[in-house]
Amino acid sequence: MAFNFGGAAAPNPASFGTGFGAPATTAAATGFSFGAPTAGGLFGAPQNKGFGGFSGLGAAPAGMSGFGTGMTGGGLGFGGFNMQPAQQQQGGLFGQQAQAPAQSNQLIYTASALSAPTLLGDERDAILAKWNQLQAFWGTGKGFFNNNMPPVDFTQENPFCRFKAVGYSCTPGSKDEDGLLVLVLNKKEADVRALQQQLVETLHKVLGGHQNLSVNVEGVKTLPDDQTEVIIYLVERSPNGTSKRVPASTLFNFAEQANVKMQLQQLGVLMSLTRTALSPAQLKQLLQNAPAGVDPIIWEQAKEDNPDPDKLIPVPMVSFKELLRRLKIQDQMTKQHQTRTDIIANDISELQKNQATTVAKIAQYKRKLMDLSHRVLQVLIKQEIQRKSGYAIQVDEEHLRVQLDTIQSELNAPTQFKGRLNELMSQIRMQNHFGAVRSEERYSVDTDLLREIRQHLKQQQDGLSHLIGVVKDDMEDIKLIEHGLHDSVHIRGGKLS
Repeated sequence: MAFNFGGAAAPNPASFGTGFGAPATTAAATGFSFGAPTAGGLFGAPQNKGFGGFSGLGAAPAGMSGFGTGMTGGGLGFGGFNMQPAQQQQGGLFGQQAQAPAQSNQLIYTASALSAPTLLGDERDAILAKWNQLQAFWGTGKGFFNNNMPPVDFTQENPFCRFKAVGYSCTPGSKDEDGLLVLVLNKKEADVRALQQQLVETLHKVLGGHQNLSVNVEGVKTLPDDQTEVIIYLVERSPNGTSKRVPASTLFNFAEQANVKMQLQQLGVLMSLTRTALSPAQLKQLLQNAPAGVDPIIWEQAKEDNPDPDKLIPVPMVSFKELLRRLKIQDQMTKQHQTRTDIIANDISELQKNQATTVAKIAQYKRKLMDLSHRVLQVLIKQEIQRKSGYAIQVDEEHLRVQLDTIQSELNAPTQFKGRLNELMSQIRMQNHFGAVRSEERYSVDTDLLREIRQHLKQQQDGLSHLIGVVKDDMEDIKLIEHGLHDSVHIRGGKLS
């Protein structure tokens, strides 16, 4: 029987950056089929002695844990890199001596391809050198430089690649004893959660199906590109009733076996990895040696600029694909944080409403308590009156009456509390009356309105000044006209005489 989640083919698993070994293929990515486990199971025949279920798997060397997508542990990292230790070199001292000249020759060939290729023997070699430089900067292609030598392969790890930087990832907090194994599936989180129980049962079959083993899910998280991260751990129970988690390195080494890996791929698993804390020696070795293709000076500067060396470690970011992957994860984490912030904000708003309701109820209950206290006091007074009916006034009651009369006389004295209180009340009433009258008479003008009034008055003044000037000019003209008329009349009168 097989269960199918359905869905489209998974994107390239290499976009997750890390992983151990080659990325899982996507041949079976079109379905989430739970195939039957292969014969032999996880451990072959079941063991009956203690925790012997994983005996035989310890021979495989436990690799250092990688950081993968950076979505587990502290939840602060956005990526990582492969931290598996390099395979042991064969040949001992002579093998190491033979490797050094090979690296030196490779560097010489690379320098020749970038600076002085001799492939064509004319000016075209200069163009070929520029082309090789462009390929080296981009981190892809082959650099031809000599007819008798093979071309140089330019990878993104070569020292001349320009599309690389150094970022920071959160240091994992889990230990190897915690046994946490991360599985990246090419399905949405909703689909994985809907059939989580079937997934656990199928994983149990893939891991051997033994009765003393149980698969547990630690957490499920959403990844970009409609992928999901499932964190599992395996618990092994011994016949005496004790239980123990299988170490993460042991579980990872088993999951990387060819037949098991193929079955996991049929379940839609793109990759499996562990995230365990680094020992001080491993962390020191990681920081001392710059990764391949990263300038040691840049690596040293990245260590100096680390904002929190106790929680973050520098990691290289190579190519735009890695940058895009980290950007997607960061955007997704931002959305998750925003969602959580909205939930907290809604909870705070609801708590504030509940608090306001509670405060109102407390005030109501206080008033009710005061009323009940007065009623109880009245009942006690009446009960005391009934109880003391027919008896003479006792000595203590007489003393109490005298004290009450004294207090009453002090309160009613003109210069004491009641008189002062009446005086203060009258002054307050007068202040309120005068304040109300002043507030009615007082007015204020807005600053903008006052500015407009001033501008309007200035324009009126300018207009009046201009009008006065025009009137003065007209008066001058009238005087000139009158003077001309007077002269003309005088001349005519002289002629007539």
